Amino acid sequence: MVKILHAADLHLDSPFGALGAEKARLRRQESRELPERLVEYANDHGAELLLLSGDLFDGQELYSQTAETLARGLEQFHGQVVIAPGNHDPYHSRSPYCAALWPENVHIFQKNQLEKLELPQYGCTVWGAAFTDATCSELPMEPNFAAGDTVQILVLHGDMDAPCSLYRPIRTSVLAQSGLDYAALGHIHQYSGVQYAGKTAYAYPGCPEGRGFDELGDKGFLFGAVDKGAVQLQFVPFARRRYRKITVDITGRDPLTAAKEALQGCAQDICRIYLTGIGVVDEAAIKRELEPFAWQLEVRSQLREEEELWLHCGEDSLRGLFLADLRAQYEQADEREKAAIEQAARFGLAAMDNRDM
Repeated sequence: MVKILHAADLHLDSPFGALGAEKARLRRQESRELPERLVEYANDHGAELLLLSGDLFDGQELYSQTAETLARGLEQFHGQVVIAPGNHDPYHSRSPYCAALWPENVHIFQKNQLEKLELPQYGCTVWGAAFTDATCSELPMEPNFAAGDTVQILVLHGDMDAPCSLYRPIRTSVLAQSGLDYAALGHIHQYSGVQYAGKTAYAYPGCPEGRGFDELGDKGFLFGAVDKGAVQLQFVPFARRRYRKITVDITGRDPLTAAKEALQGCAQDICRIYLTGIGVVDEAAIKRELEPFAWQLEVRSQLREEEELWLHCGEDSLRGLFLADLRAQYEQADEREKAAIEQAARFGLAAMDNRDM
């Protein structure tokens, strides 16, 4: 059995252009601190292998110390680091991997063909390959190439079950025949869950930090144990800041109070809040009031102005008959019942118009 931490798609030096210059700079700095944080967690929890499945760098052009900072951080790991470069950081003579002196405990696959790294001290063999260009075709894998008595692990950046992909398509049918115990994959930025192709477990951990509103919620890595025929891995949320989309219906409510309630627990996050329902707000003013409740905030209004609820009452139509029946009840109701009847009328009209409230 070997204890692993599996991460991928760090995308160091991403531009974070949507945040503005200063906060983009802060996010890049935070992302450069990510490897050191991963290593600290790995050491504290007794990991023996740190598997990094590609796209550690966002591109070929880095800030001056990024590669060196990564190398120094990985040097602090107490076990073996294994890296399989991806499509954003392919291995070649001008790649970021050639811009730093890597410590002895870091192994980087450098060829676009499967190679193996024997690690008898951990009772395992790790297989892997590198992107050597921005695109990559399917990698040949012979059935049972990983047969053996030790734990067999694959570290690879690629696209599962996407036969036309330009980013190393990987077929579950091939994994199922491989004899691998675990395939540590990278490329997909959403956690996949631990899945199985035959007896081979495989997973995408997703990216450890979101970089935009297409990468929402908790992000992190996988940690646990891999043994012959047995994989026990857990997803560990690890993002310093989450991207979050939040929808708030302000109908009949104070908009600022409703929005503040929705933003509870988001002080370190990057949020986009949608105000929906019936009402009118000053977006700029409400954003100023809400800014202390999130690290970065966008406010978008999707409000409708109050409509004359009973305007079509009595018309010779389904809408008119529906409103006439409710209006008759409304006129006989007390104040509490009137509010409920108004709400029922709004829901009914929204359903007829095929829209949300």
